[in-house]
Amino acid sequence: APARQPRPQLAARRDRSRGVIGAAAAALAVFAAASLAPMTAMATPPFLLPNGARAEPLSPDRIAGWRQDDHGRAFAIFAQGCMADPPLRQGVPVPEALVAVCEKAKALVAAGSVSADQARGFFERNFSFWRIRPADAETGFMTGYFEPEFEGSLTRSEAFPTPLYDRPKDLVTRFPEDDWPGLDKTLSAARRTAKGLEPFPDRAAIEDGALDGQGLEILWLRDPVDRFVLQVQGSGRVRLPDGSVTRLVYSGRNGLPYTSLGRVLSQRENIPPGEMTMDRLIARLKADPVFARDLIRLNRSFVFFTRRDDLPAEAGPIGGAGLPLTPLRSIAVDRHVWPYGLPVWIDATIPDGAGGDAHLARLTVAQDTGSAILGPARMDLFVGSGPVAGHRAGLIRHPVSFTVLWPR
Repeated sequence: APARQPRPQLAARRDRSRGVIGAAAAALAVFAAASLAPMTAMATPPFLLPNGARAEPLSPDRIAGWRQDDHGRAFAIFAQGCMADPPLRQGVPVPEALVAVCEKAKALVAAGSVSADQARGFFERNFSFWRIRPADAETGFMTGYFEPEFEGSLTRSEAFPTPLYDRPKDLVTRFPEDDWPGLDKTLSAARRTAKGLEPFPDRAAIEDGALDGQGLEILWLRDPVDRFVLQVQGSGRVRLPDGSVTRLVYSGRNGLPYTSLGRVLSQRENIPPGEMTMDRLIARLKADPVFARDLIRLNRSFVFFTRRDDLPAEAGPIGGAGLPLTPLRSIAVDRHVWPYGLPVWIDATIPDGAGGDAHLARLTVAQDTGSAILGPARMDLFVGSGPVAGHRAGLIRHPVSFTVLWPR
């Protein structure tokens, strides 16, 4: 199936997924009621969590900083809609209750300006608040990401020899309800062949020419390190020789598991994990092209892009939900746990990018996802575009208080 499926087919998939998830949720509620009799109905979360994870109901009055946030800004982002139809990266179905709340928000916007107090009241009336704790910790975990910008060319040359590829026509993305007999269950995509579905070539095979002759090259970069950074971030800007800028949007990946090169390098060279920043990793890769080639190939996952020259220069990149991202308000979450469009209150102290720390307590919106973002309280904060945002994003590896706002 292509990245963007016909709406009737997508709706049918969602209906089937809702049925499965609804049945599972009902079974979980019965189990919880039987095994945790002292708990009230309100203490049972209306959503599924992985084994061991916990959800604690909260009142907004108990959330430090809640009343001081710019709810009008968060409301404007939320009112854009839960997600595009279809999204760029399929996730769990958006609950009907969340769709209904999105429509309420749009109606308020259409009726006129919405004040900060009205926005705060909207969230308090339409959502219940749940602090999420993973199975092995008391807090969640936050990293940061950004939209990089590199030099590139629309034609191959000695200065720009590294290709970026469009989505292959035979790439099939796996949906949550898909059953692929005979294939590894960890594969999120496969290749359609005359014999049926097969694993898609890995990074090493693609670099050795597995996609040659298909006309998939959309532009060329200076080296594989620049391509690696673009693929990790999932989007980017490329400045062409004439000074113009083209935007790159995620259009799929080969479906093989993601491997963190920062973690590998940390283990190989005995670098404390807290000191392994993106800046440090890139510097190491840029210093030794042969070492970089071999290390990058350990990450068998390979991302494909689409050029979008129509996106405004001032707009943020397009996230997995199919909507523009907003710095420090858009987050990436585990798309197998949380739906797109969900408001999430975060509270963390993170680097400010200038040698100090900054306290960040605010309402964000789940508008993106990532291969390395796994777990109910795991998140990636979109920091912004360009090298300054990239430096700060690379420093963020911090605990975070993760509170989901679930539609009533």
